[in-house]
Amino acid sequence: MADDSITLQQFIEPQFIKITEGFPGAEGPVFDKCGNFYMVAPEVKTNGNFAGQVVRIDLDTCKSTVICEPNIDGFGGIPAGCQCDKNNVIWIADMRLGILSVSPSGQFNQLCKEDSDGNTMQGCNDCCFDYDGNLWVTAPAGKIAPHPYTRSSKEAFGSVYCVTNQQKIIKVDTGYLFSNGIAVQHSSDGKPKKLIVAETRTQSLWVYDILGPGAVGKKTLWGKLPKCPSVDGVPTGPDGMDFDEAGNLIVAHIRSGYLEVFGPEGDRPHTRIKCPFIKPSNVHFQPGTSTVYVTEHEFNGLWKFQWLRKGKPQYCEL
Repeated sequence: MADDSITLQQFIEPQFIKITEGFPGAEGPVFDKCGNFYMVAPEVKTNGNFAGQVVRIDLDTCKSTVICEPNIDGFGGIPAGCQCDKNNVIWIADMRLGILSVSPSGQFNQLCKEDSDGNTMQGCNDCCFDYDGNLWVTAPAGKIAPHPYTRSSKEAFGSVYCVTNQQKIIKVDTGYLFSNGIAVQHSSDGKPKKLIVAETRTQSLWVYDILGPGAVGKKTLWGKLPKCPSVDGVPTGPDGMDFDEAGNLIVAHIRSGYLEVFGPEGDRPHTRIKCPFIKPSNVHFQPGTSTVYVTEHEFNGLWKFQWLRKGKPQYCEL
C-alpha cells in the first residue's frame, strides 16, 4: 500500500504474528540500545499481593526471562510502562511504586517518594523521553505504597509528571480520569514541541505546548477516539501510543479491537487498524524498522505487524 493512499477513516487489517502470551496485564513494550526486547506483566500476584514482573523476550526463540519483580519496603510493584535511556537503563512507570530504573541485569531503584514540592508521588502508568532527555510520565493511581492502592477511573485525580534531565520531579498537571499513554511531538529541528496525554475514561487525547523541562502551556483537546461498545461494562479508551517517521500517532484503543492512527494535527483518526484481539494495550516500533510490537490484555500476549512507515527514532537511538 502506498503512503499517499491513506484516507479519512480507512480500515486496514494487516497480518498480525503472535510472539508469545500469558503475561498478566501485558504492557510496556520497549527495545534497549543493544536490541533486547522488554515488556512487563503488571498483574502478577503472589499470595494476594502485587508481584509485577519486568520480562526480557528473546524474539528469535520467543522465550522469556523475568529480570526482576520490583519490591520496595515489602510492597510489590505494578510495572506498566517502559522507556530506555542513552545509558541503556530501562525506566519504569509503576502503578504502586512510582518511577523506577532497571539495569539490564535486573537491579532496580525507586527514583523518589516525593515530587519537587514535597508531595507524595502518585502511582505511574506510562512514560516517554523527549529528545532533550526529559522523561514525561502519566500517573493515574493514588499515592504510592505504603498508601492504599487507588485508581482515578471514577474520580479525576490522575496526573502528569516530568523527570527533568536534571533529575527534578515536577507535577505538570492533574485532574484526569485515568491518565494513560503519553507521547512527545518534536519540531523539525528535534526540539520538544507538544506533549500528548491519553485520558482513557473520556476517550480523549489532550495536548500541551512544551515550554521547557517540566513546563507546559494550556491543556487543549488534540483528538477523540471513535465511540465503541463497552466490554464487560468497562468503556473503551486510549492506552499506549507511538509515532511513525511521518508524524502519525498510532494509539492502542483498548477494548475496541483497533489501533487508531492520527495525523500530526490530531482531530480524529484517519486510519483504523483491525487487531485479532479485543484489548490492545500498547505499541512500540522496533528501531529503524516499520515493525510494530503490540501488547494486549485478551491473551495477555505480544504480537507484531508491519506498518506503512518506519517508527520515529526514540531518545536512546539518537
